[in-house]
Amino acid sequence: MPNKQQLEKYADLALKKGVNLQENQTLMMNAPIEGADLARIVARKAYEMGAKNVHINWSDDTLQRLWFDNAAQEVIESVPEWKVDMFDAFAEEGAAVLSIRSTNPDLLNGVDSSRIAAANKASGEAMKNFRQYTMNDKITWSIVAIPNTEWAQKVFPDVSEQEAVDKLWEQIFTITRVDQEDPIKAWNEHNEILGKARDFLNKKQFKTLIYKAPGTELEVELPEGHIWKGGASTSEQGTTFNANMPTEEVFTLPHKYGVNGTVASTKPLSYGGNLIDNFTLTFEEGKVVDFSAEQGYETLKNLLDMDEGARRLGELALVPHHSPISQSGIIFYNTLYDENASCHLALGKAYPSSIKGGADMNDEKLDENGVNNSIVHVDFMVGSGELNIDGITADGSTEPVFRNGNWAIDFE
Repeated sequence: MPNKQQLEKYADLALKKGVNLQENQTLMMNAPIEGADLARIVARKAYEMGAKNVHINWSDDTLQRLWFDNAAQEVIESVPEWKVDMFDAFAEEGAAVLSIRSTNPDLLNGVDSSRIAAANKASGEAMKNFRQYTMNDKITWSIVAIPNTEWAQKVFPDVSEQEAVDKLWEQIFTITRVDQEDPIKAWNEHNEILGKARDFLNKKQFKTLIYKAPGTELEVELPEGHIWKGGASTSEQGTTFNANMPTEEVFTLPHKYGVNGTVASTKPLSYGGNLIDNFTLTFEEGKVVDFSAEQGYETLKNLLDMDEGARRLGELALVPHHSPISQSGIIFYNTLYDENASCHLALGKAYPSSIKGGADMNDEKLDENGVNNSIVHVDFMVGSGELNIDGITADGSTEPVFRNGNWAIDFE
């Protein structure tokens, strides 16, 4: 189990480099009951930093499973108005939002997939306004993870429960740089490295990216004025923050009507409490027209049928195969970690801030500029040591971007 000093450093990192909490700002925290010790430390430190208020929304996997198994269908298909109002109120106030996640990848195994889909759809529609605040960087927000027994044993199945939890904590602290003497300094240096890749790609402004790997041959058009982001972001108020901890990616948005070909997944996708594995998606003019999955076919189908935008891409992210998470050789069954071990794409909503002027565009204008809209945003991993990516420039020439899963570009 982590000692108090480790949890203190993790809390500091989440507050200072994650949401970058400001004096007299409210902090809204989403936390599982397994994370009570960390949440209390975060709350104490937040008040010491001058927070106006700290509000915590608690969650519990056991209660969540009971709800899916027993709640009336009309309850599954709705979100209480008070909950929507609460999230919107904190966002309108300009609160920082920190989510501590601890997900059991198999939590909803055996639950009717239509009930899970109905709950996800209801939540996506109800939280549309709140999502505008996060996806447009109107507020600062961040996600960190902690182990639970089920997740830890999924990752380390050959050891005891306690040893699995300890090993997962060790990995989390290593990957988030908490194990270093000065994690904040380490994150500053890391953000600088990601910034070099981001700046290069923004200057280059490739028109198209071509992905080739076993099972993958995909052409992705990039819209005019697209913006590569990665590492630290800047909120509407000018506050620098890290939305994901860890992060190893630089990302932008594809043109919603400009994706053609087939892509194969390279890691399991944990979605809606179930795993989707060894799946392929075939695109024509940006839309998924065919798909397959060796595991989780119905879960994938329900995801794709969530709305029209769920069958289109909203993000593409580049992550080198030699990233620390990838080199650990561990499949985490957790998107926050697995997406930072592998190049990935996302089905569903695009970040409007990933195109010039996007944060100020209405839905019609976003569509005209090729920006996808949906109630979902689900990352899935496509990178490996066998992935090659070429960039097509405005003059039609081809330049290597990735070779054998790693950057083919010198950013210096």
